[in-house]
Amino acid sequence: MGIEIKLDMQAIKAIEDAAVKSAEVAMEQVRADLVSAQTMPFDTGDMQNNQTFVHADESGASLVTGSPQARRLYYHPEYHFQKGNNPNAGAAWLEPYITGSKKDLAKNEFVAEFKKRTGV
Repeated sequence: MGIEIKLDMQAIKAIEDAAVKSAEVAMEQVRADLVSAQTMPFDTGDMQNNQTFVHADESGASLVTGSPQARRLYYHPEYHFQKGNNPNAGAAWLEPYITGSKKDLAKNEFVAEFKKRTGV
């Protein structure tokens, strides 16, 4: 007497796809919120508007800033940041999303999007 298990591979694939897309949508929302918070250093706008993007694949989604100066600016709060375009510009602009007041934004956006896509 054996046990037979049948997996609905189509349903599993649909859930996996929904998770990937939900993660991407959640990170896009974080990116949009980051831009509207006006906390990134802004000279020409290239780092914020072109070099910061969401990278998503089957392992998850990440918010990436690919500009060469991003690391230097992020970790040096002693720099004098221009406030003309982004009045809240400064270092460590992602900290509210990691440990601060907005740390649940990505999770909440993911859960809402996943529920919408899967009906769970």
